[in-house]
Amino acid sequence: MVEPRIDWIIRILESPDEMRQVEELQRLVWPGSELDVVPAHMLLAAVHGGGLVVGVYLDSALVGFVFGFPGLYFTPDGPRAKHCSHMLAVHPDYRGQGLGFRLKRAQWQMVRHQGVDLITWTYDPLLSRNAYLNIAKLGAVCNTYLRNFYGDMRDELNVGLPSDRFQVDWWVGSWRVNRRLSKRARRLLSLDQFLSANVQIINTASPSIDPTTKMKVKSRRGTKPVSVEEAILMVEIPADILAIKSVNPALALEWRLHIRSIFEDLFSQGYLVTDFVYRPGQPDRSFYVLSNGESTL
Repeated sequence: MVEPRIDWIIRILESPDEMRQVEELQRLVWPGSELDVVPAHMLLAAVHGGGLVVGVYLDSALVGFVFGFPGLYFTPDGPRAKHCSHMLAVHPDYRGQGLGFRLKRAQWQMVRHQGVDLITWTYDPLLSRNAYLNIAKLGAVCNTYLRNFYGDMRDELNVGLPSDRFQVDWWVGSWRVNRRLSKRARRLLSLDQFLSANVQIINTASPSIDPTTKMKVKSRRGTKPVSVEEAILMVEIPADILAIKSVNPALALEWRLHIRSIFEDLFSQGYLVTDFVYRPGQPDRSFYVLSNGESTL
C-alpha cells in the first residue's frame, strides 16, 4: 500500500500572528518554564535586524521552526559576520519524518543568499538524535565544549543536569556541507566500517540487559592521555540519555561529567568532531567520530 504524500509547506515567518504560533510550539516542545520561551516581540525584533525564522506547516498548523539571528566570529583579520542558529523545534507528533533536516536546509539556503559563510549553534552532546542530525546528516563540525553554558535550566528536558553544550560550526560553502545537502548525499558510514579500519574507541558504555538502568561508564581516569598521533578516534555516548535520566539521574550526571572530561581533553589536543555513527540493535549504540586537525574540513 502506498503511503499518502504529505505536503509540507516551508516558508519564512515574519508576522506577529506567526510569531505567536512559534511561542506556542516552544511551550509544547520545552514544557515547564515559561521564562525560557522566546517571546513574539523578540522574534520580530530579531527578524527585523536580519535574523530568520523559518516554519514548516501541515495545512494551517505550524509543526516546526528554526530561529537564528546575526552574530560575529573573530579571525586574525578581524570580525566576520555569522548566523547564530538558536532554536530548532519539531512538534512531538511529527518527529522522525525529516522535518529537522528540511528546516536546516532551508535555513542554509537563506543564509547563503545573505552572503554569510558560517552558521553556529549549540546542542547537548549527550543527545544522540541531535548529534546524528547535526554532525552526520548536516555536516557540522565541532571543537568547542561549553561547560554549563545556559546555567541551571528549568524546562523538563534539561532540568537536573549541567547545561553543557557543543558549539558546532556549519561552514555554508564547504564541500562537506554541500555534499550532505545535495540530492546525491554522501552515504553514511556504519560502525562496522570504522571497526574494520581499526579505529580506536576510547571509552565504552558496557551495556547489560537493561541499558537504561545498568549501563556503566568506563572511566578514563588513570589512563594515559590519547595521543594526537591517532588520526581518527571514536567516543561512545548513551543512545538514549533521557531514558537513563528518567530512571537513574545519578548515572546521567556521571555520563555528563565523563563526556565533559573526554571532549575537553581531545579538543585541547587538536581533535575535531567530524562524524556520528548510530547502530540500532539490542541495545542501540551511538558514537562520535573525531579527526586529528582541521585539515579534515
